[in-house]
Amino acid sequence: MCRVLEVSVSGYYQWRKGLKSKRQQENEQLLRKIESIHQQSCKQYGSAKVYRQLRQDGEVYNHKRVERLMRENQLKAKRNKKFKATTNSEHQQPVAENLLNREFRVSQADKVWVSDITYVWTDEGWLYVAIFMDLFSRLVVGWSMSERMTSELVKSAFEMGQQRRGTRVSPLVHSDRGSQYASAAFREQLSSYQCEQSMSRKGNCWDNAVAESFFSALKLELVYQKSFKQRQEARDQIFEYIEVFYNRRRIHSAVGYRSPAEYEEKFKEAA
Repeated sequence: MCRVLEVSVSGYYQWRKGLKSKRQQENEQLLRKIESIHQQSCKQYGSAKVYRQLRQDGEVYNHKRVERLMRENQLKAKRNKKFKATTNSEHQQPVAENLLNREFRVSQADKVWVSDITYVWTDEGWLYVAIFMDLFSRLVVGWSMSERMTSELVKSAFEMGQQRRGTRVSPLVHSDRGSQYASAAFREQLSSYQCEQSMSRKGNCWDNAVAESFFSALKLELVYQKSFKQRQEARDQIFEYIEVFYNRRRIHSAVGYRSPAEYEEKFKEAA
């Protein structure tokens, strides 16, 4: 019978005894690791990122095997929803030229920061969130939250980025054409740090795609999964998302499938 079925004798007796093969046991062990990584990523990672995370964890498996197990167990990456801009570009304040021009690959830290604003609903009303991200590593260097969407929101986030870096840095700062970024107060702040300003072309969301992508991830991986009763509750969880998960754990294909913090640390070691 074993010859006809082209199976080993030991495999046949394992089947008779209801025992799982070595391959089945390995697959079950691997699946548990995949499920853990998938869950820790807020179910955002597809097979490519799960495979990369396994490799970084010292686990060597074929990427096709990872892909097959995820497909068979319906483990998929969540898809980002379309992102709606929040800032008002219909104002009479000065608008900067698009100096960034979609050059999203940057060779050194603090050469280019991109910024954007989003809103989060709570039972107490809107909470507005502004971030500044270093294009080099995708690290969110500064962020701020407020119940009002004013120039102080972006000024506070920018100042946090400067404080994080420890020394004064003068990146090119790119954003959309929102009135907060075009305000005299923010332009004066940039000037005090000798920063050039860049703005997206009118109605062109792709010019600030990296910053908008961050907020798309924040909404999908956190905000759409929660119902916030108080602004403080939203503040606490957004803080944890940015500083604990996004900056330090979430891997990015743009920086070699590392977290932003890890990428910056590796770059410093190599310098």
